[in-house]
This record gives sequence, structure tokens and C-alpha cells, in this order.
Amino acid sequence: MKKALFLLLVFFLLIFGIFILKGQKPKTKIPMQKLVGKKAVMIIAFRDFRDAEYFVPKEILEKAGVEVKTASNKKGMAIGADGGEAVVDLLVSEINPAEFDAIIFVGGPGCLENLDSEQSYQVARAAVQQEKVLAAICISPVILAKAGVLNGKRATCWTDFTKSQAKLLEKFGAKFQEENVEVDGKIITANGPDAAEEFGKAIVENLTIQQ
Repeated sequence: MKKALFLLLVFFLLIFGIFILKGQKPKTKIPMQKLVGKKAVMIIAFRDFRDAEYFVPKEILEKAGVEVKTASNKKGMAIGADGGEAVVDLLVSEINPAEFDAIIFVGGPGCLENLDSEQSYQVARAAVQQEKVLAAICISPVILAKAGVLNGKRATCWTDFTKSQAKLLEKFGAKFQEENVEVDGKIITANGPDAAEEFGKAIVENLTIQQ
């Protein structure tokens, strides 16, 4: 009798477990080596870029087969706000958007001080003109807005309690969205380090669509 009850309990637990598993959404998988031949350039501040916004998307892109180069306002070893190090391959002024499939601006406390420049604006404009994937995270969507490429586009960014950053995007014609990640065509924006993984996956997905 006890054995029969035990077997019955095991049976119901198995059925319940299958039911729970069916109700779970499958996790998003990073396509492994699906984008071999694609190239991306990640643009970071030489000092105080946001580590997670650089390293997390970079890993996701590389796992998908994308070759990633790093650009900055100076050459040498860039240092993140959290102490991470990144070797700079080229200056922002040396970026030729025609050589890349995606151009990505990384945020952080040093972003606007180091990257808010006419050189960055020119790269962003050329990326749009050449129909490249253009992405920016944290405070760096402000650079895209000032370059004039977010006019009429949905976009998000990091904002403080004053919402001044969101207002700045709207000043330059963007349609600010309170989302972690916003995709409008080939323009991808994200609001900070907590969205770094979703941001990286959105770039990969957009590049996959372009194939």
C-alpha cells in the first residue's frame, strides 16, 4: 500500500514538473558563429567608459562570430570606470563606417567629456547614410541626438531624476521611450549597464536580419 502511494506521488510530481516546464518561456540563445565575416566597432571613452556596457555586448558579439574593434579619443589602454582595461585599436577620427556592419557607442561617466565631438557626429551620420546598424547605450544616445540622427526616431537613454537627458533627446527630435532597449529600424539604444546583455543581443539580432 505504501509503495503504491509512493509511486502515485512520484507520478503526480512528474506530471506537475512537465506542466511547469511547458509554461516557461525558452531563454534567448546567442547564435554561435552565425555572423562570421561581420565587423563592429565599439567606441569608448579613453577614461571612465562603463565597463559592463563594453565588455558584455562585446562578448555577445564575438560569440556570434562578429569581429570587434575598439575605438576611442586616444590610443593606448583605455580604463573603465570600474577598472576594466581595453586596448584601443583606432581613433574615432580613423573610423571608416564603410568597413563595419555596426557602429556602437558605449556610455559611462567619461562618455560626453571624451566623445561628444564633431568627429563622433560625423561617424554617426555616416553610419546612417550607409545604412549600418548604429547603437548607443547609457548617456551616449545624447551623441546620436546631437548628431541629428535620432530626429523622428524612437530612442531611450540613461536619465536622472530631472529627466534632462530625455529632454535633450526630445529637443533634437527623438521620441523618448522609457524602455531598457529601444529598436527603431537599424538604430538601437539602451538605458544603462543593466540593459547591456539585452542591448548586445538586440545588435546581434539586427545584424542577423541584415544577412
